[in-house]
Amino acid sequence: MPHRNFSPSVTLLVLLVNSIIPSVSAAQSSQGKAFRAPQAKFSKAVAADVSPSLQSLALTPRVFSRAITSNSMLEIRRERGPIPKDKGFSGDAAVQAPSPDLTALATAKPNLSPLLTFEGLSNEDNFNIFGFRVSPPDPVGAVGRNHYVEMVNLTFAVYDKQGNRLLGPVDTGTLWQNFAIPDCTDPSGDPIVLYDKFEDRWLLSQFTTSGLNPDGTYNGKPFYNCVAISQTGDPTGAYYRYAFITSTPGSVTFFPDYPKYGVWSNSYLLTSRDFGPTVEYGISVYALEKRRMVRGDPNARAVHFFLDSAVVPLEQIGDGLLPADIDGDNIEDNVPAPIVGTQDDGAGYGATFDALNVYELSVRWRNNPIASLKLSAQLPVASFDSVFPCGVVPGSLPPSARDCLPEPGVTDGSRFLDVLSYRQRPTWRLAYRQFDDYEALVTNQSVEAAPGVAGVRWYEIRRRNGRFSIFQQGTYAPGDGVHRWMGSAAMDRKGNIALAYSVVNGTDVYPGIRYTGRLRRDPRGQMTLGEATIVNGTGVQLSTGSRWGDYTSLNVDPKDDCTFWYVNEYYQVDGIIGVNTAPWQTRIASFQLPGCSK
Repeated sequence: MPHRNFSPSVTLLVLLVNSIIPSVSAAQSSQGKAFRAPQAKFSKAVAADVSPSLQSLALTPRVFSRAITSNSMLEIRRERGPIPKDKGFSGDAAVQAPSPDLTALATAKPNLSPLLTFEGLSNEDNFNIFGFRVSPPDPVGAVGRNHYVEMVNLTFAVYDKQGNRLLGPVDTGTLWQNFAIPDCTDPSGDPIVLYDKFEDRWLLSQFTTSGLNPDGTYNGKPFYNCVAISQTGDPTGAYYRYAFITSTPGSVTFFPDYPKYGVWSNSYLLTSRDFGPTVEYGISVYALEKRRMVRGDPNARAVHFFLDSAVVPLEQIGDGLLPADIDGDNIEDNVPAPIVGTQDDGAGYGATFDALNVYELSVRWRNNPIASLKLSAQLPVASFDSVFPCGVVPGSLPPSARDCLPEPGVTDGSRFLDVLSYRQRPTWRLAYRQFDDYEALVTNQSVEAAPGVAGVRWYEIRRRNGRFSIFQQGTYAPGDGVHRWMGSAAMDRKGNIALAYSVVNGTDVYPGIRYTGRLRRDPRGQMTLGEATIVNGTGVQLSTGSRWGDYTSLNVDPKDDCTFWYVNEYYQVDGIIGVNTAPWQTRIASFQLPGCSK
């Protein structure tokens, strides 16, 4: 099978689309190019068992073979694919302009402040367990009825909802001790944790990297998605463990980069960004058979669609697709699961307009299962610029195209943070919620909101009577010179939207964490509640490479369906110049938007 050469030498297009009004619903558009549906491939888990309790596994000493000095840092999952060069700011048609009316609106509403914040995992945990540190952290979490579970590269922990740590930190491979696929026991990273409120179960995952040599070449070993489902609602108990291979026998071996999961009615959804050993590239979309997995059936099945970049236009798949993840109490069987991607006409992948690409995945898990994947809509959005002015900074050793966002107090001008906006994909999560007469999806991406200033573009997509539309969208960048990026968005049961993100600038805002929000009936496209701080940073990242976490996680408490829980990284102390220490920390917070609990 031929594959498109995924190389940096792509032509950049800069086409400004100003005809879309951001606060007006955009109608469903026809597809820009025909979509050739890939073949559905069904398989079974290649290994499955039942673990001892996580509490007992965490007590078992682990021996790690990697010989890395204490002053070294392991880069988790070296980012692949081209990093386009900036051609100048092309504008943002949905940026939220400073407004006295919005200031008055935010002032008139109750104080937007966290209910609870507490320290999460840190890079020192990696050092204490492994003897080395890692970058980036990729902080992610989920909230259940009684617990909060956090995962990072390369550890995880369990907390009660008062912030007390009940278990951990333990390395991510601990959960797969003595599993039939030894690769799953390797702490490889890119974790995702979900809570399935309909089954009262936890899903913990990571990919495997044993098929990669240290230089990034392939050694012939297969890759797996390792998935663990808790037996009960207690995340410290026993788990049903599964491994799903990512390539069929005789086919090209693909590394399943950037796996993202979602809870759906009859399936656990999974997408990954797949790289072959040379120039092969595509996006995988999976559904995992939930009914069998939650009861520990070793015959649990998966269905796999591979969107080959040699067949599917690259702009339609970009750098990743995001699967829906259900919030709220409503769920219906046999409703197609939305899968969303993003495209920028200035990113060089061939897009002629800025849009969201919306796929629908349908699966029937019967004796002879059937499944389909289709591109349901290409939704034009208000124009945005995802290609940030990053590049080689004088004095940076080694120079990096990820040098994007300046930090305060770094006098040699050589240490910046990666904005990652140039990756053509929405940022975790695609939060799904079902109301009486429509379904809502909320997600976000980082953009260049003003010349040299990062902001967060957020979207509310609606599906009504099977048709998708953009209900509202906006770019949050209040005009104060602070960079806001790496966000996560979600919606509470009243239809209010929260947006949380990283912040930094080059003078007095150290890498920290903030959030904002809007109420359901507020003016469309506007975050009206002002901005609250989860934690102010007091240190800077000085490690080479500029890597920042590739995702964060905003979730809604299943008990009240109002309280948001968020995890992100920040810096309390400086790194050491010339030494790759990267002393990142994480902070977990909960908060509500006004009026939801009434």
